[in-house]
Amino acid sequence: MPTNNSLPRILQQQPQRPADPQQQQSGSNDFQPKPAGQEGEQQMGEGSYEGTRQYNRRTQEYLKKADVERDAEAAKPRSEEEARDLKQAEDEGRSHSKGEH
Repeated sequence: MPTNNSLPRILQQQPQRPADPQQQQSGSNDFQPKPAGQEGEQQMGEGSYEGTRQYNRRTQEYLKKADVERDAEAAKPRSEEEARDLKQAEDEGRSHSKGEH
């Protein structure tokens, strides 16, 4: 295929690639096919309702059974240096957030 140097590379015609059945085709509203054996199973991941229910259930169980005060005490920094490191990490994380500063 002759190249057209007057057009930016992004706009030049690219050679046809072989189709990959695992990829969604451009302009298609169809989702990728599920692997065999997973038909009918709902996709779970970040933001799934089932994942949220499990998290809430585990959190409630923890709060009922655990000694939260003891866990909080154990999580405190063990030295001034560790406290400074934790504060610096917290400030760095907050600088990237869109919420409260």
